[in-house]
Amino acid sequence: MPIALPVSPRELRWMLARRVGAAAVVIGLAAGGASYLIESYRAEQAALDYALDSARHFESPAMQLAISAGSTTDHGELNRLLDRNRFIGVRIFANDKRQIYESWEDVTGVLIEAAKSRQHEWPGRGRSHTSWIEASDERLIQVVLPLFGTDGELAGYLEGVSRLDSKALESQRAQIRNGALTASSSVLITALLLYPLLLAMLHRSVGLSRRLLDSNLSLIQSLGNAIAKRDSDTDAHNYRVTFYAVALAEALELPRHEIADLVAGAFLHDVGKIGIPDSILLKPGKLTDDEFRIMKTHALLGIEIVADNPWLTGAACTIRHHHERFDGTGYPDGLVGNAIPRVARIFAVVDVFDALTSERPYKKPMGLAEALTIIENDSGRHFDPVVVASFKRIAGDLYQKMIQADAYDLQQGMRGMLQKYFNLEVAPEEATPFHMAR
Repeated sequence: MPIALPVSPRELRWMLARRVGAAAVVIGLAAGGASYLIESYRAEQAALDYALDSARHFESPAMQLAISAGSTTDHGELNRLLDRNRFIGVRIFANDKRQIYESWEDVTGVLIEAAKSRQHEWPGRGRSHTSWIEASDERLIQVVLPLFGTDGELAGYLEGVSRLDSKALESQRAQIRNGALTASSSVLITALLLYPLLLAMLHRSVGLSRRLLDSNLSLIQSLGNAIAKRDSDTDAHNYRVTFYAVALAEALELPRHEIADLVAGAFLHDVGKIGIPDSILLKPGKLTDDEFRIMKTHALLGIEIVADNPWLTGAACTIRHHHERFDGTGYPDGLVGNAIPRVARIFAVVDVFDALTSERPYKKPMGLAEALTIIENDSGRHFDPVVVASFKRIAGDLYQKMIQADAYDLQQGMRGMLQKYFNLEVAPEEATPFHMAR
C-alpha cells in the first residue's frame, strides 16, 4: 500500500518516530523472543548433555557384570557411582524391562513418583532418551541409556534422574533473560541511531516533492490563464469559476481528491481551444454550423493535450464533459443524467453562472436573481437538479464575494485553495519521488 506522507515538519517527525518506534518494538520483541528460544534451547541442551555424560559413567564393568548375572545383591559399586554423579535417583532394568535396582537420595515422594510415572522410550544401541519433568516447582532431567553385557548383547537399561538445583536454574534463567534483553536493546539502540538520518533523508525527499508539486500547480495556473487570454477573456474567469466550483463541491461533500481534480479541470476546461483557429475562436458574430462543429472539437482536443501528463489526468473529466447536458443533448458524448461525471455536472452550473454574471466585450453583466432564474429554468435539461438546488443555497454569498474581489484577492484566495486541496497525498504517483496515497 502506498504511504501518505504529511507535509508539516512536526507531523513528519511524529510519523517517522511512530513508524521507527513501532518497527523497533516489533523487531526487538521478535529478536528477544528468538533469543529467548535459542538461549532456552542451549541451556536445556547443556543440562541434558551433562546428565547424559553422568549417566554414561554407569556403563562400567561392575554394572555390566551385575546386570549380566541378573544379581542385584551387591550394590556397592552402583552406590559409589551414584554418589559421584548428580543423580537424585537411579533405576536399573533388565533387558525384559523389569526393574532390578532402584536407589534415591533423600527427596520428596512427589518427585520420586513424578519420575517413576513418566513414560519414556527404551532406546537401542548407540541411542539415548532425555526429557524434562516438572514437579513441585522443580525441574528434573530423566536420562535413559541401554546397557550391554560383555558379550555385546543387550543386558538392560539405566534410568537416571537429576535435579536442576536453584542456583543452576537461576543461572539458566539469567542467561536466557540477558540474551533476550541484549537482542532487544540492540535493535532499539540501532533505531535511535538511524532516526536522525532517516528524518533528514525524508525531509529532503518531501521537500523535493513539495517543490515539484508547486511547480506543477504554477504550470496549471499559467496554462489556464494563457488559454483565457487567447479567448479574449480575462484570467479572472478561471479564478471565479474555480472558487464557485470548489464551494459547490464542498456543499455537496465531494471527497478531497475529486475536488482537487475539479480545481485542475476548472482551470483547464477550455485548454482544447488552443487547437481552434483564431478565425473561429475570435469571431465576434454568430458561428456557422460548420464553425460550431469545429468549435465543439475543443473538448476532445483538450483531452489529447492532457492525456500524457499524469498531473492533468484528473482534469480530464471536466475538460471532456463540461459541455454535456443533463438531458443528453450536449457534446461530445451526449451523456445523460448521472452518466455525466459529477465534477462536470458541477462545473457546468458554475461556468454558465459566471458567464451570465460577468461583463464581456459583447454584453453587460447579469444580476444574481436573473442569472439564478435562468439556471433554475434549465434544471433537468441542461443542469443536474440536485446540483442546481445546492448551488442556489450558496450562490448569494459567493456572488457578493466575487464582485468585491480584485485580482490580488483572487490570486491569494487561489493560493490558499491550492494549499488546502493539493498536497503530496493527492499528487499522482508518477509525478513525485514517492508513491503517495490518495
